[in-house]
Amino acid sequence: MKDNTSKPRSPRTLAVHAGTRRSQYGEVSEAMFLTQGFVYETAEAAEARFLDATREEFIYARYGNPTVAMFEDRIAALEGTEDAFATASGMAAVNGALVSMLAAGDHVVAARALFGSCLYILEEVLPRYGVEVTLVDGTDLEAWREAIRADTKVVFFESISNPALEVIDIAAVSALGHAVGATVICDNVFATPTFSRAVELGVDVVIYSTTKHIDGQGRCLGGVICGTQEFVRKTAEPYLKHTGAAMSPFNAWIMLKGLETLDLRVRAQADTALRLAQRLEGHGKLARILHPHLDTHPQAALARSQMERGGTVLAIDLAGGKDAAFRFLNALEIVVISNNLGDAKSIATHPATTTHQRLPDDQKAALGITPGLIRLSIGLEDADDLIADVLDALAVA
Repeated sequence: MKDNTSKPRSPRTLAVHAGTRRSQYGEVSEAMFLTQGFVYETAEAAEARFLDATREEFIYARYGNPTVAMFEDRIAALEGTEDAFATASGMAAVNGALVSMLAAGDHVVAARALFGSCLYILEEVLPRYGVEVTLVDGTDLEAWREAIRADTKVVFFESISNPALEVIDIAAVSALGHAVGATVICDNVFATPTFSRAVELGVDVVIYSTTKHIDGQGRCLGGVICGTQEFVRKTAEPYLKHTGAAMSPFNAWIMLKGLETLDLRVRAQADTALRLAQRLEGHGKLARILHPHLDTHPQAALARSQMERGGTVLAIDLAGGKDAAFRFLNALEIVVISNNLGDAKSIATHPATTTHQRLPDDQKAALGITPGLIRLSIGLEDADDLIADVLDALAVA
């Protein structure tokens, strides 16, 4: 195997070459090892591998696979962490990172503005097993300071919240967590590996739903936990491999192919997202528009300091509420209605009735999830076509 990353390389180069393992055939495109098991030359070799398998030796697909290992090594190189463990979905990564290190009596402090399934784990699953969880306004540093205790084990947040696009001060919150010895875990989906500075700003463990921008074409589920080798292999891996959260080799191959074009795709998507957001500012049908790099965003300066671009997602709040939001959604011709994001196709989501439907109305209101809120994930279509589609739908709304 030729080492393509022995010298310092740019992220775009790492996304194409890092972690490559070639078979004896010298293939250009990464090989897809669709096998659940592996053969040993002797019984003694099987015993030795089970006692102490290296990263180049494999036992069972739930424990590891060459294609999956390539993806893990590549995303770790891109994110700037020592190691990574790929999972079957983004939520498997969130659950695995948290549950693998928590026990009854532990304390977690988390931002309140989170994806609905993340809230379910924090509010329903962890307390069931004796873990104490405190939720705070993620944009309020004083709230973090008051909630983090000497015995806090984990600090958890989304770097940009879903769906109201609140921006967390990563460096400040990480410093507060580290002051008491807590592990800082960040769900970094909206920032993407291309625009992320989470590790540089102090985060210990970075989580991605690779279903989003890394696949980028709506094909496969996946997730990944990036962190130190100690955390990934000694804390997360034992839990994940014994509870069946492993990514399939086929999905890992899809993610490898997605990483090759990630930088090009998300830069184009982010440029269009900002252009659309700027075009919609002041529109009479909108009560507000949210994009991290708009001057009107409450944390615009912070967002610019943490991310080179504002990301591929914006949110608009129709003044006419749910009825206007539904008229808008139904009038779209290019943008599709779905609940994913980070896709090559532009996607509109109504969080109040889909991704965050189970939340009580008062909790939705506290999170900024109004009846008129629409999350727009911008794809790779022509920017002028998208702007025209959104403007035409607003005219109907």
